[in-house]
Amino acid sequence: MARKTGVPSPYYGEPRKFDPAFRGPVHNRSCTDVLCCVLFIVVIFGYIALGSVAWLHGDPRKVIYPTDSSGQYCGQKGTANAKKAILFYFNILKCANPAVLINLQCPTTQMCVSKCPDRFATYADMQFHYQFNRSHWDYYKQFCRPGFNNPKKAVTHVLRDEDCPSMLVPSRPFLQRCFPDFVTTNGTLTVANKTVFKDSLDVIRSVTELKDAATGIISLLDAKEVGIKIVEDYASSWYWILIGLVIALVVSLIFILLLRFTAGILLWFIIIGVIVVVAYGIWHCYQEFSILRYQSGADMTISDLGFQTDFRVYLQLSQTWLVFLIFLGVTEASIILMLIFLRNRVRIAIALIKEGSKAIGYIMSALFYPIITFFLLAVCFSYWAVTAVFLASSGEPVYKVMSSNPDCLYANQTCNPETFNKTNITQQCTGSQCSFAFYGGESLYHRHIFILQLSNLLVFLWLVNFTIALGQCTLAGAFATYYWAQKKPADIPICPVFSSFARALRYHVGSLAFGSLILAVVQVVRIVLEYLDQKLKGAQNAAARFLLCCLKCCFWCLERFIRFINRNAYIMIAIYGTNFCTSAREAFYLLMRNIVRVAVLDKVTDFLLFLGKVLIAGSVGVIGFFFFTHKIPIVQEEVPVLHFYWVPVLTVIFGSYLIAHGFFSVYAMCVDTLFLCFCEDLERHDGTPAKPFLMSPDLQKILGKSESPKKSRL
Repeated sequence: MARKTGVPSPYYGEPRKFDPAFRGPVHNRSCTDVLCCVLFIVVIFGYIALGSVAWLHGDPRKVIYPTDSSGQYCGQKGTANAKKAILFYFNILKCANPAVLINLQCPTTQMCVSKCPDRFATYADMQFHYQFNRSHWDYYKQFCRPGFNNPKKAVTHVLRDEDCPSMLVPSRPFLQRCFPDFVTTNGTLTVANKTVFKDSLDVIRSVTELKDAATGIISLLDAKEVGIKIVEDYASSWYWILIGLVIALVVSLIFILLLRFTAGILLWFIIIGVIVVVAYGIWHCYQEFSILRYQSGADMTISDLGFQTDFRVYLQLSQTWLVFLIFLGVTEASIILMLIFLRNRVRIAIALIKEGSKAIGYIMSALFYPIITFFLLAVCFSYWAVTAVFLASSGEPVYKVMSSNPDCLYANQTCNPETFNKTNITQQCTGSQCSFAFYGGESLYHRHIFILQLSNLLVFLWLVNFTIALGQCTLAGAFATYYWAQKKPADIPICPVFSSFARALRYHVGSLAFGSLILAVVQVVRIVLEYLDQKLKGAQNAAARFLLCCLKCCFWCLERFIRFINRNAYIMIAIYGTNFCTSAREAFYLLMRNIVRVAVLDKVTDFLLFLGKVLIAGSVGVIGFFFFTHKIPIVQEEVPVLHFYWVPVLTVIFGSYLIAHGFFSVYAMCVDTLFLCFCEDLERHDGTPAKPFLMSPDLQKILGKSESPKKSRL
């Protein structure tokens, strides 16, 4: 008597009954989750409307160009400021925070100029020298308000009306704004080789006061210089980076083709190769650590050294190699222990990958589907980014009373620049002015910009998850047709990927949108929690921080669980054409009835595919490292001169990993689909002539199954 597989469980549902007519993905389908499909279509039209409204109200020039105190753009073509692309601050000492500078809310007059000052000067000094040489005024007035041409006006009146800056400080443009030109000479901070300067009242001031007014700008300038060097490195090495990515593409294709014919040998080669490479890394790190541990100066810690743009400096520290040694040692031990205790499961996982190789061999078009996914994701990201920029730049100019007097009652109140001089504010708050503050508004649209930005983020995540779900359902439907075909490849339909794609779009948009929406909501909650965590980093409330940390952990786990359930639900949708909830429930019950196989085989298979991606990315990265560090004698003359060799090396490694991931994601989906079909096959059939297994003979052999009932190895 045949052994009965798939024993009913009161907790995990009833296994599907034997159906002799079942031969793979159901063709007689109907639309599923219609309500969610309608909602998804309405949201898409609403998203288009949101983008249109943002396009009508937004103005990216507000992001691209700085704005002066009158609300005029600096450097905008077709305006009076077309040749004045830099923003100048009359008195930068009033700006205590660099964030205030960048947000254009500094309580001093801001004006567009064509260049930054290149010398120290005060208005009083200019008036004195003007009596003997008019060129001093010709230089100074280019930083005064347009139209002001009275160098003999009293200094107090000029400063009161802010017609001209009280002083000039040698500056250079950064983010299209004039900031003091700080230079560190022999550990001393200077500006134009000076450590002190005179202000408008002839008071001697220290350069460090300028630094305090622009805290953080020095580090930003250093970051800008590093950024410029990185861009230059990309400009010099893009051709070789492209060659490296092409090599990764070719290697990935060759790897896929080799898996088709030598999956077992190749996978064991990957495992042994990774073990050998990591072992070599351990030996090399130990040798470097042994040499440096006795050298003077090499015992400095990484934290003491701080951040350095030249990464080679870290390689001179013994602690760096000790960290590498510990990391590689733990990695090597984990791999070896996994192989020792899960060696049988590894053999079964290799059998699944072999079967996946055969499926991909019959459905080669599946390898190119990631291109469609990449294109759709690029469209989603571009639309979201453009909409976000237009929303952020929506609003009308808002003017506020700016006063350096802390006792001014009208400070930070909104004002009208056209009627400001007719009010009594200037009399009660001497030196105050009505200056542009930011872009905003009091209309219903402007008051809900933040809500619209959150909506933009939610719909973006929904569309991204839907695009990924569509790809998973499409590939699952194509590979399911392979598994359930009795005669391969005769029973595999023509263009299975296109047929599965058409079925998913015609019948299951609502189901895919349903699962994607659930995941998108969880992701938005996680983003909000991350935002709150950043806000509370300086808080002293330990209980709030602990609660937030717990919530972040819980929602991370929830997102991972939903991703797992969704992926398997999409496979069931592709096979049976049921709605999302039914598919998710059936997939969950099926997996729980086969929990041992899920916990071991599926994850071991993912681990093997991950090793393949690491091997490809690491191999191409090693070649790139030797090339860009001039260690390949044959091509030394072709290597471009770089500031940081790690820029192209890391780019090649990351790009190679993404390329390999694109190909192996198809493999992973193929294996997951075959695994779920295999579990269904075991529950539907028992291997007897009346209920024969549809799995391949090789898979039957490795799993201990045959046409006559035998004891399962799992």
